[in-house]
Amino acid sequence: MYNVLDKRMIFIPFGIAAFHVLVMNIFITVNHFNTGLLFFVVSIILLTLLFLYLYRSLKVSEIKFRQMALDVAGSKQYAIDNLPMGLILLNDADEIEWMNDYMGRVIPADNVGEPINKLFPNIMTTLKANNIQMTESSFNDHHYKIYWDENHQALHLLDITSQRNRELELEDKKPVIGILFLDNYDDVTQNMSEAVKSELNNSITNTINDWANHHHIYIRRFSQDRFIIVLNSKSLKEIEATRFNLLDEVRERSQEIGVQITLSIGIGEGSSDYIEVGELAQSSLDLALGRGGDQVSIKAVNGNARFYGGKTDPMEKRTRVKARVISHALRDILLEGENVLIMGHKHPDMDALGSAIGVARIATMNGIKANIILNDEDIDDTLQRMFKEVQEREELMDLFVTSDEAWDLMSTKTTVVVVDTHRPSMVLDEVILNKATRKVIIDHHRRADDFISSPLLVYMEPYASSASELVAELLEYQNKEQKLSRLEATIMLTGIIVDTRNYTLRTGSRTFDAASFLRSNGADPVLAQTFLKDDIDTYIARSDLIKSAEIHDNGMAIVKADPSMTYHPVTVAQAADQLLQIEGVKASFVMAIREDESIGISARSLGEINVQIVMESLGGGGHLSNAATRVTDKSMDELYDELLSAIDEVLDNRSEEE
Repeated sequence: MYNVLDKRMIFIPFGIAAFHVLVMNIFITVNHFNTGLLFFVVSIILLTLLFLYLYRSLKVSEIKFRQMALDVAGSKQYAIDNLPMGLILLNDADEIEWMNDYMGRVIPADNVGEPINKLFPNIMTTLKANNIQMTESSFNDHHYKIYWDENHQALHLLDITSQRNRELELEDKKPVIGILFLDNYDDVTQNMSEAVKSELNNSITNTINDWANHHHIYIRRFSQDRFIIVLNSKSLKEIEATRFNLLDEVRERSQEIGVQITLSIGIGEGSSDYIEVGELAQSSLDLALGRGGDQVSIKAVNGNARFYGGKTDPMEKRTRVKARVISHALRDILLEGENVLIMGHKHPDMDALGSAIGVARIATMNGIKANIILNDEDIDDTLQRMFKEVQEREELMDLFVTSDEAWDLMSTKTTVVVVDTHRPSMVLDEVILNKATRKVIIDHHRRADDFISSPLLVYMEPYASSASELVAELLEYQNKEQKLSRLEATIMLTGIIVDTRNYTLRTGSRTFDAASFLRSNGADPVLAQTFLKDDIDTYIARSDLIKSAEIHDNGMAIVKADPSMTYHPVTVAQAADQLLQIEGVKASFVMAIREDESIGISARSLGEINVQIVMESLGGGGHLSNAATRVTDKSMDELYDELLSAIDEVLDNRSEEE
């Protein structure tokens, strides 16, 4: 826009022209006076007209420039008020000082003066704490990408609601693949008449097809006991809302015919690659079966597994073919290596030790050098009583080595056998596990999401009472010329007794078969009970825990031990076991401080409540009726509150399913 100085500039060309005219006029007047006078008058007239023209042109330009400036200012204001981008100015206290009309149509005007964190939770905390200039947040039904201008205390908000909605639509259409497996179909139908078998097939197939049609799922049966399903993420969310009631329907329909068929489902999601999703589905099914079947496992790309069902104890298998095949496979793997190192879980119990001794005997039967990893700090009072007997037998005592000694024994051909656990974080020595290239897993727990990587052989049977039971079955198919010693058989029998609580829980016909085999090898039940005796201090400590139990109306018995006292994990587990003997108690949870200052929870159930799910939500695991966890980063009160919430969630889900 022109200023006063600009106006004066018109006199420069005008002055120059006047000067030239004056010079020419003087020159002409000197020679021709009349002609000069006429020329002077004409020049004055022309110069005057020129001046007026220039002045008028400048005035018009000034008006135009002023109007242009006003137009630009108006456009700026229009852009601030009407363009589809929000602007919020804040004061030093991060309170809303001003916002443009665009945001005013979304955020009520009475929010001016309110903290911005009230509208967009923790937005300034996120921006300032992480030293970033951009984040995303939502207000009501609008989703924004928010840019922070620190110099002007301004937030620029770009509405990406439509973009986010399109992303959600695409997410809902992502492919999902599932595999349905009838867990015990072969066993149930083995000796069934064709008429009953046909009726069972029709009932199950119709139930599954009706469920698939209701949820818009493509389904195809590709073997007697397997179906494949194809759906999208939206349908999966709808099915998850029903908590996969198909499991209950299949079980109930089969019971009407006089049998019990259970269904397991493995589902893969989270990728547009059908091969990747299919592999996730198979992996999920393996995980569901490894946890005992009658449940759903869902795995997403780069995500944790989700589980539904698992309300029944695993069905015991009737065939011994698998045990014989595994026994021979284990023998071949051991023979391919140079030596064997065996270990159980941290804070080993009688089952871990008994199954380890059984595996060591399998190695010895095949002429392979075997050692069991056990450190002095891992030996509790129960193991100490057992070791008094072991120390009198040099051959058996020589099996045990410390972690340092085991490290020196390792080579590329060493086979490491892990018993009574399959989780890498739970093994007695994770360093040795990571060094091993040849690994074998023998376990009876339900499979968790984390698993020892790249094992040569996995023998996981959640139906089994104990790892000692599984190893006892494997021993039956080994060289019978070298029998178990009396003490070895007794230790393995003790492991079964401990995990079944004197044959009261998770006890099937195979459990008694294994106990009978061990008894025939000289196992002494009286000596086993001697190993399990308590001293007076342990008995009193267990009694104190039981005395402090809170028995809730829903049948939950919960013990929150005195935080100033420490308890051995075995004592805590025994207290949880004994609480189940109280009338009205359906499940027990005993929480206490351990000697290492961590907090341990032992959970037990009569089978009606799945305590495994409760413990998994707190970072632990186990069985439907026997589970535990150990926590190091929370206080007793915090963990107690989380335990109550986890129990309530399981009970609520159970009520919804019923």
